[in-house]
Parts: sequence; C-alpha cells; structure tokens
Amino acid sequence: MNEQASTAFLENHFLVAMPQLLDPYFAHTVTYLWKHNDEGALGIVINKPLQACVADIFDELNIVVEPEQSLFQRQHVLAGGPVERDKGFIIHDAGKNWESSIAITADVTICTSKTILQDIAKVKGPDNYLIALGCAGWDAGQLEREISENAWLTTPATSELIFSDDYEKKADAAAALLGVDLQQISPAAGHS
Repeated sequence: MNEQASTAFLENHFLVAMPQLLDPYFAHTVTYLWKHNDEGALGIVINKPLQACVADIFDELNIVVEPEQSLFQRQHVLAGGPVERDKGFIIHDAGKNWESSIAITADVTICTSKTILQDIAKVKGPDNYLIALGCAGWDAGQLEREISENAWLTTPATSELIFSDDYEKKADAAAALLGVDLQQISPAAGHS
C-alpha cells in the first residue's frame, strides 16, 4: 500500500475550533476545509461575519445591482481567514461553473471570479453562496499536528451548514454532527 493511500485527508470537512484554541483569529470558528493533501491544507472560515455586507463588495468593485440592493445589504461578507485577506472566495452550490471554479463535491464549488459576483448582483448566480475575504492555510503536517494537539474537532461537511446564515450557532451545529456538545468540553487541553 502506498503512503498516499494510507493518509486520511480531510477535504470537504469542517474544522471546529475546540474551546482551548485561544488564537484570536480562530477561537469559536468553523472552517470549511476545501483542500488537504501532502503539501498542506486550505480552508475558509464560515462563521465570522465582517461589518461589510455583500452590497459593499459590489460598490467596491463597481458592480451594478439588479433589481434592488436591499437583499445584499442584509448578507454579510465573512472573514475567511488570515491569508490573502484582500482576495474574495465564493463558496457556492454546484450547477453552473464560473471561471476559476473548483468543484469540491457534487454539491459545493469554490470560485474567485468577479463574473460570479456580477451574476449574483443580477440575481443570475447560484441559489446558495457565501462570500469570504481571505482564507486559512496550513503548511505540510501543520494541520495534522494541530489536530493531534486537540485544537480542532473534525467532521464531514454538510452544504446546509456551509450556507446557513446562523453564524452564532454554526460551531455548535458542526460539533453536534458528531454528537459533541462544545459547551460540555473543558477549555483545558488534555491527552490520553
């Protein structure tokens, strides 16, 4: 058996910050891990809304909104991670592919294209999407080390939770997929 086949990669999984993870950026977060291989991992935090709304992104990029902007004024832009904070990432449901689209599963695609934003503004975009600025990245072996140190709980991702706008409850909901209640976990790290 080759080494690649024996390695468990966590693409299309959630990383749920454990209570003892005190990093100010990642405390209480859920990260959608969309790439994980021998070279490292990439993810997008899906429950850290910024003050900015989708309408602000459209204004910044001079994208004309049709037919009206009120919907986009209520939709938050998320802080997707501390890497490439000036780059936008759009996680959306599968269907139409835009330039730079990367299919993660049959249900989830990631894109960095301005054309998807233009289509969203014209209400011709995907049914479900979230827009994040920045991403999270781990070097080879770094994520595995953090998991072994009990910094993260991992669980397979669901598209319903990815696209939920109940940001406050996403961490609890992701942990509940495994039957774990984060409120019952001590913030003191432990190993057995």
